[in-house]
Parts: sequence; structure tokens; C-alpha cells
Amino acid sequence: MTDAATTEPKKNTLMETMGLVRTISVDPNEGRALLEFEAKAAQCHSGNIVQGGFVTGWIDAAMAQALIAKTDAKLLPLSLDIKIAFYAAAHPGLVHAEAWIERLGRKTAFVEGRLTTPDGTVIAKGMSTVRLVPMPS
Repeated sequence: MTDAATTEPKKNTLMETMGLVRTISVDPNEGRALLEFEAKAAQCHSGNIVQGGFVTGWIDAAMAQALIAKTDAKLLPLSLDIKIAFYAAAHPGLVHAEAWIERLGRKTAFVEGRLTTPDGTVIAKGMSTVRLVPMPS
């Protein structure tokens, strides 16, 4: 496992827009990734609750990072479907998106992930079927 606690997003990227604070860890052997995002008030709707699309995006980003790491950045993950189950509301503050590969084939992968508070309270869980295509050069 690599310790990527000091990895920060590049400026003006999608990950910066999504609020990526840092990549906590990536394990290419296991196909796992753990990312930290900052949920912001601007991402909330009524009751100071983060809109579900951001929650989905954070889990999806972690699932993509797990696949990219496992395939040595040779394959690009394209979501064919994604299912998210919401267990609790996300509020402004830090959240952790963790993902792992359940099954990796030549052209298709099945990945899962979850979003938690830093203390481990589960906010949402997700699963996705992913098409793998060669990374553009």
C-alpha cells in the first residue's frame, strides 16, 4: 500500500471542483483507494444536507481511482451503471470515500465503495459495473 497522505489535487481540475482534500491511500495490489473530500455549504440543499449527486460523485471517484491504480493507469474506467444507497445525510465537513474492486475482468469490472464521516459513520454505499477501455495517450 502506498501512503499518499500528502497528495493534493491539481489546480482547476474536476477533483478540485468536487472538493478533494487529499488521497489518503491507494493500494494497487488490492485495488483499493481512500480519498478525503470537503463537503461544502454550497453543495447543500434544504437543512444543510449535501445534494446526493455529490455523494455519488465522491464514491464514484474513489471507485475509479481503485481501478486506475489496479490497472497501472493503462485502462480507463467508464461507468455502465451505478447504484447508491443513502444511509444518513452528509453535512458540510470532511468525508472519506473508500472503494475496492470486487471483480476485475479484461473488459468489465465490478467495484464497490462507501462514504463515511472521518469517525467511520456510514453515509452511503455504492456499487458499479464498469467498462474498461485503453487509456488515451
